[in-house]
Amino acid sequence: QYFEHVEEAVWAVEVLKESGKPVAATMCIGPEGDMHGVPPGQCAVQLVKAGASIVGVNCHFDPDTSLETVKLMKEGLQAAKLKAHLMSQPLAFHTPDCGKQGFIDLPEFPFGLEPRIVTRWDIQKYARKAYDLGIRYIGGCCGFEPYHVRAIAEELAPERGFLPEASEKHGSWGDCLSMHTKPWVRARARKEYWENLKPASGRPYCPSMSMPDGWGVTKGARELMQQKEATSEQQLKELFQKQK
Repeated sequence: QYFEHVEEAVWAVEVLKESGKPVAATMCIGPEGDMHGVPPGQCAVQLVKAGASIVGVNCHFDPDTSLETVKLMKEGLQAAKLKAHLMSQPLAFHTPDCGKQGFIDLPEFPFGLEPRIVTRWDIQKYARKAYDLGIRYIGGCCGFEPYHVRAIAEELAPERGFLPEASEKHGSWGDCLSMHTKPWVRARARKEYWENLKPASGRPYCPSMSMPDGWGVTKGARELMQQKEATSEQQLKELFQKQK
């Protein structure tokens, strides 16, 4: 997982196939494709031809964006008359303002992302959409908490045949609120309320979206080169100046 370039992901699949075990390969891409502009559908085709049995996406984008990407992968496989199982592991953050490189370009990355966190109800809807799309490995990546994972299991309980053990501790879709002392809170004890809620951030002057950074750097640039030692003070000063 976490491959931004399909060429590297293909190399990994080829090596892993030597183990004789099934290979699952997820790419860290959105609808725009990998860092060299290879579209999601073509990425999926290359991975399956290399020997992957399961393909999909992980990280960098929210549930809706990730499902859009997997849909494009599925369409690419169908057009090439190839078959593979599908996999999705999105962020637990809303990222509609992200470009090709995803949430790493957001000014809130990585320590101010909490206002973007998805609700358990968002994840129940994600799980249902993913299942209807044909995805059978439905999980999550950065930001996912235990209650998010539980929400997936609860939404898909009819298909799985049972609820997770943690569901014994609360009612489905807030029906435990029927015992609340406040009548307006008791009125929230239903699926329709939580499924259609548009949560407020609670933060005065909070923008609905951000302007991603990125600096136009996506591939082959000097700034992307990694080094063994920590970034020097001089290098940091250069970056601070560029950020201004």
